[in-house]
Amino acid sequence: MKKKKIIIIILILILLATIGIGSYVGNYFYNLALDPNTSKNMIFGDDEDEGLEVQEDVDWLLKNSNYEDKYILSYDNLKLHAYQVINENKSNKWAIVIHGYTSEGKLVSAKAKYLYEMGYNILVPDLRAHGESEGNYIGMGWHDRLDIIDWINYIINNNNDSEIILHGTSMGASTVLMVSGERLPSNVKAIVADCGYTSVWDEFSYQLRSLFNLKSFPVMNLSNIVTQIKARYSLKEASAIDQVKKSNTPILYIHGNKDTFVPYYMMDELYNATSSEKEKLTITGAEHANADLVNPKLYWNTVSNFLNKYVK
Repeated sequence: MKKKKIIIIILILILLATIGIGSYVGNYFYNLALDPNTSKNMIFGDDEDEGLEVQEDVDWLLKNSNYEDKYILSYDNLKLHAYQVINENKSNKWAIVIHGYTSEGKLVSAKAKYLYEMGYNILVPDLRAHGESEGNYIGMGWHDRLDIIDWINYIINNNNDSEIILHGTSMGASTVLMVSGERLPSNVKAIVADCGYTSVWDEFSYQLRSLFNLKSFPVMNLSNIVTQIKARYSLKEASAIDQVKKSNTPILYIHGNKDTFVPYYMMDELYNATSSEKEKLTITGAEHANADLVNPKLYWNTVSNFLNKYVK
């Protein structure tokens, strides 16, 4: 009887130790990936996403005479911010330009400027927990897709004849792809996805191997439990590839073939899964989120030709 009690105690201690270690591991990787207040130096090193933005482009956005700050409330009562620039040439064309992981709206101002020069009014949101928008976790595009739909409706409410395109880079690209699988107003005409990932699970699994030489199990499973508790979404459900299977909106995919942050092969996986009209562009020699800098002429000519098919 005494021996049996000892065995039970040992088993309980092992169970508690396992739970404790699992909780530590899950929280560590959750904080590293999704807590906006935790340093991301281990992920980026010296190469931060979209860090090549020049001050001249930021100044174009913030010092534009038609620039305004706009705010909406999200479905879960967060105050969300966006930069708005109305085109000096009256137009019903709108571009929602979406930044990447740990970045902010003003750091995609170069892309916003190009689209402005193509005749678009510009809306550049700060995704939740980025820039001036509230939030205590990074949505990786999943909850953000609902926020972007709210921004779409904001535009339509103010301009019923609007023709809207979505342009996203990195996490922003996966955000717009996640938007594509929802029922969208007919005002949404086309999507440009620059270096997006197939799913959060796939991207984090890839980074886990790349940074720590670890397999998905059990780290991803433990992190997923913590994510569901703290951020109220699953790393598996946050899937761009599942969403594009339901898309009715034309999509242009762009990816650099030297991208090692969001691997290049993910573009073909997304393209092949897409149910709507689609095109793809490889920028030779481009790394992550700099395809427009490596070959701007090819990049923007392709974007312009694609959008002109759907926006009049």
